[in-house]
Amino acid sequence: MATRLAHRFDVAVKGLTPGYFALVMASGIVSVGLSLEGFELLSRVLLGVCVAAFLVLGGLTILRFLRFRHAMAEDFLDPKRAFGYFTYVAGTNVLGVRLFMEGYHTITAVFLALTALAWAVLGYVVPWTAVLGQVARPVVANANGTWFIWVVASQSVAVAAATLEPVSATTTQGLSVLAVVAWSVGVFLYAAAGMIVALRMLLYELRPEDLNPPYWVAMGACAITVLAGARIVEMAASPMVDATRGLVAGLSVMFWAFATWLIPVLFAVGLWRHWLHRVPLQYEATLWSMVFPLGMYAVAGIYLGQADELPLVGWIGRVELWLAFGVLLIVLLAMLRHVLVTVFLSPRAAKTSRGG
Repeated sequence: MATRLAHRFDVAVKGLTPGYFALVMASGIVSVGLSLEGFELLSRVLLGVCVAAFLVLGGLTILRFLRFRHAMAEDFLDPKRAFGYFTYVAGTNVLGVRLFMEGYHTITAVFLALTALAWAVLGYVVPWTAVLGQVARPVVANANGTWFIWVVASQSVAVAAATLEPVSATTTQGLSVLAVVAWSVGVFLYAAAGMIVALRMLLYELRPEDLNPPYWVAMGACAITVLAGARIVEMAASPMVDATRGLVAGLSVMFWAFATWLIPVLFAVGLWRHWLHRVPLQYEATLWSMVFPLGMYAVAGIYLGQADELPLVGWIGRVELWLAFGVLLIVLLAMLRHVLVTVFLSPRAAKTSRGG
């Protein structure tokens, strides 16, 4: 039995999707929203989930690198999976921002230093290995919603830099430059990813199975662009911030409007996929890529409502926060059941639990 359990564990580690840090992103951002609204107990419970997920996934990723390096190399070469590695950048920054709210400013600063470096390195490595370095053409045929995670990673760096600025008087200029540059890069990347993914949808067959949860990241990327913009607007005066404050504020409102427009579209796609075409609705790691955008939209609305004095936007964000919380609980329970069945139960017990 121990041997079979070890084998199932190895299979799970080898097949660990690069985008699993979306679990950290999702639990962390909903925790941020609950804290902003004063629900400290619920927020800290989710903070515990976020920290546990970060540590477990970090350990599993290191183990995967040590034991199944070839599998990680294959991920970097796959345009459908490689951009998932940016979830490490975004998840670490979301956790850092939440820990900042608890007073752990040094940890947030360390996380930002690590993720800014990872963002810069992955920003050149992943597009080359997964896209530009591919011999097979056209690569656009493999574009999907995970490409928007690059945008999310960029904006997470901007959010973390803007968050640290009030308590880092000696580095205000550097943080303001980093925040504005990361935000600007994220905006251009959104336009690029949007065009490429739109071309894939228009030029190639689009099956119901292809419209998977990562397409929700298109909305989440808009939402975190809003949040980053709102945080930049609130930053202290500096040449970089002063030169862009009005532009950032205006574009943030536009991104919020587009994110709002996308939500009914994405829900309609889900109904078309699961109800009309009967694609089974079951747990998969990419579901966390749906939970995060819902939570980020809520937090972005709350912050934008405060920064730009838009009470309606803030109210919508507060209401939507509970939708994100409910979806998170459902996906979390489904994940725990999935891990129990696929890793810890015997094959016969697993088959019984699935109704086989």
